[in-house]
Amino acid sequence: MSVNYTKKNLHEVKDGAVEVGMSELQEARFPAPDLDCETTGFAYHRIHPGKRQGFAHRHDAAEEVHVVLGGSGTVELDGERVDLAPMDALRIAPRVARVFEAGPEGLEYLVFGPRHEGDGEMIQG
Repeated sequence: MSVNYTKKNLHEVKDGAVEVGMSELQEARFPAPDLDCETTGFAYHRIHPGKRQGFAHRHDAAEEVHVVLGGSGTVELDGERVDLAPMDALRIAPRVARVFEAGPEGLEYLVFGPRHEGDGEMIQG
């Protein structure tokens, strides 16, 4: 009998920010492997109040949709700042650099997009 679904609580997924020394800035959980996703990319981020992600990033091929669950903040998209509030959904096209910053109550959001192995570039500064 094959399993047609996988369930996982996001709080049980390993926090990748701890591994790279950025836990003072945020949580970053990437549950796609835990959910046995084959083609769907998926992430949960919680940026601590008043903090900014440690680096920007962009994708060559992947379009992403970010959905704000709670808190507020801003995202910088190729230098343009966009305000974010609960239940805002934001589509980001491939090649657009993005970095998120939390407001005074923090920023919590989900990210969805296709998985393209090796499709991502970190941008320092």
